Amino acid sequence: MSGPSAAERPQLIRERLHQALTIEALSVRDDSHHHVGHAGAQAGGGHYHVTVVSPDFHNQHRVARHRLIYQAMGDAIRADCIHALSIEALTPTEAHATASQ
Repeated sequence: MSGPSAAERPQLIRERLHQALTIEALSVRDDSHHHVGHAGAQAGGGHYHVTVVSPDFHNQHRVARHRLIYQAMGDAIRADCIHALSIEALTPTEAHATASQ
């Protein structure tokens, strides 16, 4: 299956999250360079870290928040596109409290 190039994947992640969730803040970091030689890297898939701040996470436990994000990624979660996704999912209140510390 052919997908977006490595350079296009962070934008793909941003677009899919914005389509699926109400986003107050979003950062996408490509950590693929830390995984050179890893099986996922050999297949062409990238390793990414996302920090998502959304009111949609209110009253959702951690697993439910992660499910929402994985659902938004859909078919991009595969060995040749997004091999691994590290997630920090916060409500606006949680993000504000974290920033204040």
